Amino acid sequence: MRIIRDYTYVDQADRGASVAIGNFDGVHLGHQSVIDLARQAAAANAAPLGILTFEPHPRQYFAPGAPPFRLMSREARAHRLEKLGVEKLYEINFNASLSGLSPAEFAANVIRDGLGLTHVVVGADFCFGKGRAGNAGMLTDFGAQMGFGVTIATLLEGELGEVSSTAIRTALSEGRPRDAAAMLGHWHRIDGLVVGGEQRGRELGYPTANMSIQGLHPPKFGVYAVEVEVLTGPHQGHYHGAASLGVRPMFNGQVPNLETFLFDFSGDLYDAELSVALVEYLRPEETFPDLKAFIARMDADCARARAILGS
Repeated sequence: MRIIRDYTYVDQADRGASVAIGNFDGVHLGHQSVIDLARQAAAANAAPLGILTFEPHPRQYFAPGAPPFRLMSREARAHRLEKLGVEKLYEINFNASLSGLSPAEFAANVIRDGLGLTHVVVGADFCFGKGRAGNAGMLTDFGAQMGFGVTIATLLEGELGEVSSTAIRTALSEGRPRDAAAMLGHWHRIDGLVVGGEQRGRELGYPTANMSIQGLHPPKFGVYAVEVEVLTGPHQGHYHGAASLGVRPMFNGQVPNLETFLFDFSGDLYDAELSVALVEYLRPEETFPDLKAFIARMDADCARARAILGS
C-alpha cells in the first residue's frame, strides 16, 4: 500500500484512484461498507482502491487540548486498511491551508486537480470544506461539474443501533468490548511498541509487556482477557493473555498504560510491536491489603481469562 501525504505533489502513478473519504477511526463496519462501495467503483473503472483521510484528525486539529478520543493511531489505521486491500492511502496533512478551502475549492483543488480521483464514496452525513459547509449532495453536484463520480453510502445500522465511532467509544468506556467488536467487525486493538517498565511484574512472577495508550481513547480501566499478536521481533506470533489497563492504584501509578501478561511465553519483547485485542472485561482496578492477596487475584484473573479465551 502506498501512502501519499501531499495532494499538491502526486506522482502520476498515484492519481486516478476510486476512494472512500472519511476519518476511518476504528475502521468499523460502517467504514468497511463505504470502502466496499469504493472497491466496486474501482473495479468498474479499472482504478486502484484508495482512501482519502486526514492527519491529524480534524477534531484533534481544532481542539488540541481536548481529551484523547482516537480509537486507533495512524499506524494502526494504515495497517487495518492495508489488510482490507487498500492500494493508495491519501493521508493528507490537515492544516490551516486545507481547513480554509471552501467546499468548491476542496472538490477542485484536492479531488480533481490534486489527486485526479475517478470516483469518491462518502457517508450520507459527510461534511467538508471550511466550516463544514459542504455536504454529500453538494459533492454530487461538484462531481457532475468536474468529472468525477460520487456515491453516497447510507448509514449502517447494527443490532445495537447506528454503527459509529462514538457508539464504539461508549461501549469501550463502559467495559463492553464484545459490543464494540460487534460494531467494529473485529476486536478493538491497542497497537504499539513495548516500552521499559518498573519490572515489578517480573518480580511477582507475572512479567508484562508495557505499552503506552497516550493519544488514544481509554477503555474502561481494569483487567481484560486479551488476544495478542506480536508483530515484530523474534517472537512473532499469536498468544493469549491477561492485561491490566489503567493507572495501577496498588502501586500509586499516575499515567495510564497497558500491561499485558502473555500465557505460556518466555522471551524478551522490549521494542517489539504488539497488537493487543480486548476480548472480555474481567474486573475494575483494585488495591489489595498485601502482595500475597494481589498475586492470588492475578492467579484467579489469569485462570478466568484462559477459560474465556479457550472457549
